[in-house]
Amino acid sequence: MTAAELKPQAEPTAQAKAQKDPVLKWDDSKMQTTYANGVNVTSTREEVSLFFGTNQTWNLGDDNQVTVQLSDRIVLNPYAAKRLALLLTGVLKEYETRFGTLLITRD
Repeated sequence: MTAAELKPQAEPTAQAKAQKDPVLKWDDSKMQTTYANGVNVTSTREEVSLFFGTNQTWNLGDDNQVTVQLSDRIVLNPYAAKRLALLLTGVLKEYETRFGTLLITRD
């Protein structure tokens, strides 16, 4: 090996790194908004499925059953699900700091 090959490579400058990093652009031109007050999650080794719907307790029948009308399912790979969990944890922490603790029961 030559001396030039053994010479340590210089770290790229911040400007060089910025030029190589991709720019993330959020395109909301086809986005739809759906309200949900009910959510459930299932998973397999390969994916995590989030189910969203509306709890229709205003029409509670004599059988005392609550119907959640499912409207959307979002399927994530486990890495995206982990990123979503981290994002939601941070958002809820900030929310509770500003507005107070959310008290919920596990059903």
